[in-house]
Amino acid sequence: MTIAQRTPAGRPHLGKMFALAAVVGLGASLAACGPQGSTGQESAPPASTSSASPSASPSEPAGTTGEAPTESPAPSATATPDPALCTAASLAGALDDSGGGAAGHIYMKLVVTNSSDTECILDGYPGVSMVAAGTIDPIGAPADRDPNAPSTGPIALAPGQSSTAVLNYTQADNYQGCQHEQADSVLVYPPSATDSLEIPHPLTACGNADIKLLTIGAFQP
Repeated sequence: MTIAQRTPAGRPHLGKMFALAAVVGLGASLAACGPQGSTGQESAPPASTSSASPSASPSEPAGTTGEAPTESPAPSATATPDPALCTAASLAGALDDSGGGAAGHIYMKLVVTNSSDTECILDGYPGVSMVAAGTIDPIGAPADRDPNAPSTGPIALAPGQSSTAVLNYTQADNYQGCQHEQADSVLVYPPSATDSLEIPHPLTACGNADIKLLTIGAFQP
């Protein structure tokens, strides 16, 4: 009997089979080392969560608007009110006729004193006339203002302080047409005041208003 012999061409190629198995195993190992759940696309970097304040600029701190800060006004000190004008109610008056006179004239000092407890202001000429006691109706013409004795400005009278004005009285006998009337007092209106101060001082007046016996200067310190 003839025994068949296997030729080398009829044996499987074991070397090629071992090589193929090695390639398959390497591919499986690489697949296992890759990221799980990978889709083959790169993940985008996470978005930044920080944002700049829309009102801030690179050169300004956040929270500023670029406007100059508003300064709060400084508290003002309480202003002291200006002294009020002197009224007759705040004054005491007297006439000093010791100044003498000449050619039928008598020069008297009209003196007013602040009898109140607050400072007041005298500024200008007083109104002066001769009256009967207890009345305010002038006898004859009131005093003219003396342009040679003008005001030198406001005078502040503290309580107890005084100011003077020169009153020039022309004697009634100098006028032939004078209608003589006896005046008991001199009535004084302080500058800009509406009330009057009566100073007892008898003088002979002329009842006719066209004869002017009195001339008054402005108050002086």
